[in-house]
Amino acid sequence: MTMRARILDTIRKIPRGKASTYGAIARAAGYPGAARQVVAALRGSFDLPWQRVLGAGGEIKLRGDSAYEQRLRLEAEGVTFRGRRVDMKNHEFKFAKLKTAAKPKKKRTRKPRTSKV
Repeated sequence: MTMRARILDTIRKIPRGKASTYGAIARAAGYPGAARQVVAALRGSFDLPWQRVLGAGGEIKLRGDSAYEQRLRLEAEGVTFRGRRVDMKNHEFKFAKLKTAAKPKKKRTRKPRTSKV
């Protein structure tokens, strides 16, 4: 599965009335630090709950009419705001932890002790 496909699948998991951030979606998809790729995936996709994806701290990053539309869509889903930000304490969607393969532990080799004289 490609990076883009994993990001889009992760976005689709956000339920109605919840929201997440670009960074949290990237981490949940298995790509920590790839928040910009989340933005790129959203730009070129259709039929996604795009309004549920926000900037850090629940801030709407879109500008102009798009920002107004995003807020209206979120409010229609029951999402509340604290000022200009989504109330993330009540509406943040927590993704399940990714299951990763256990890494084999490295054996530590000890250097022989030398006496200090």
